[in-house]
Amino acid sequence: MKLIALLAIALLVVSAASSWAAGPPDRQVAITVDDLPAGAADRMSGAAIDEMTSKLVGTLRERRVPAVGFVNASKLFKWGEVDERIRALQIWLDNGFELGNHTYSHASLNRVGIKAWEDDVIQGEPILNQLLAEHHMKLRYLRHPYLDTGKDLQTRREAEAFLSARGYTVAPVTLDAWDWMYAPVYDDAKKRGDMALQQKLVSSYLSYSDAVFAYCEQLSIKTTGSEVMQILLLHGNQLEADHIGELLDVLRKRGYRFITLKDALNDPAYGMPDTYVGEEGTGWLDHWAITQGKPPQGAPVFPQWVADRAQHLQPHSQ
Repeated sequence: MKLIALLAIALLVVSAASSWAAGPPDRQVAITVDDLPAGAADRMSGAAIDEMTSKLVGTLRERRVPAVGFVNASKLFKWGEVDERIRALQIWLDNGFELGNHTYSHASLNRVGIKAWEDDVIQGEPILNQLLAEHHMKLRYLRHPYLDTGKDLQTRREAEAFLSARGYTVAPVTLDAWDWMYAPVYDDAKKRGDMALQQKLVSSYLSYSDAVFAYCEQLSIKTTGSEVMQILLLHGNQLEADHIGELLDVLRKRGYRFITLKDALNDPAYGMPDTYVGEEGTGWLDHWAITQGKPPQGAPVFPQWVADRAQHLQPHSQ
């Protein structure tokens, strides 16, 4: 019996060693960036937005990471700064990236209702169509503000039919580490020159992101039977401009390769039954789990100290 037990232990050790030597699984993720030209556009000059955009886009280009940026066109129209703000979008396009519609004013389908939301989608199109046409591209993606896809199934299906008729593909989200909550706290710390707080925030953000990625990988297996081609939600902010390279490193260490949004959407999982509706938007892994009658549990808890600071600085935004 002792010999059998020793053999079993030896087999476990060999198996674990083999898994370790093989490295992390081959994973794939598409990067998307919301709230362009900048999440805090109302508090930034056009020149500051351009500088931030150049830094963010520069890192993505250097790392050869494809991305789609989603635009709130209302943020472009600030008196005396329209050209500079539009230049931020041109930086994305000139560097080979794609732009999608995030509605004109970041309107929530759940709050404004279907007709007003449809009008907001349409209002966001003219400038995007013009800029994309200059780069021989067409507008094809829409990202729901707040991930609000409809608080009842009829509204959701009406919105989907409207988008389909206008040639849109909805850009889902499966990974979201709430960088929008970290962003105002980071901006404030940077403005005040508080390096210690900046470093603490970045460390927390990267650690929380890593935990979210691990959780979502397991949730994907539970809901789809495998790890899907993930779609990561980020935002146009100074935190990402300064530190997206470190976030990309976290993803690479987890075995991720970076793919286009178009390629990610080829995963059959995105055609799974999805009847999720609710007052609050959420990611598509949650959509599928709830549709299956298995509400997800055990998600990483967002750091309360960051949430408290963010709420003190600005209202909810995503």
